Amino acid sequence: MSDTPVKTLSDTQAIREVLAQHGRLSVDVHSLDEDSDLYNAGLTSLATVGIMLALEDRFDIEFPESKLSRVTFRSVATIAEAVSEIAG
Repeated sequence: MSDTPVKTLSDTQAIREVLAQHGRLSVDVHSLDEDSDLYNAGLTSLATVGIMLALEDRFDIEFPESKLSRVTFRSVATIAEAVSEIAG
């Protein structure tokens, strides 16, 4: 078994669903690339709190303080990477 976290398609889809429900984006999250900047798509710091709580619930994880940054929530890819690391 590899020590490298693997993000699955279902995890990415679940993250997009959470973003669609809680992100209040100005565009459809499903139309964005994994690396698209979510802040450019209308994500606010307030919305990231709702996203974080929903992700914690969905994946049964808790974001450590070190992950509570704009960088973590910049894109679907960075969120998926953080979730994968935390879920370990």
